[in-house]
Amino acid sequence: MLQQLVNSLILGSVYALLALGYTMVYGIIKLINFAHGDLYMMGAFIGYYLINGLHLNFFIALILIQLGLLL
Repeated sequence: MLQQLVNSLILGSVYALLALGYTMVYGIIKLINFAHGDLYMMGAFIGYYLINGLHLNFFIALILIQLGLLL
């Protein structure tokens, strides 16, 4: 029960962060920009490959994803 609560809070926080990004961009330029969702999707796919394909630790993969998406 406690694990489901933590999982739902984490997932809800991710959704809120994406929605906040969309809201800020739309509020400033009055145009919806879907780049936030694209970066989120690419990070998820790269993370899945690093963890399952290369068998890296989750935290090492997380750091590599962040560095890779910044470049």
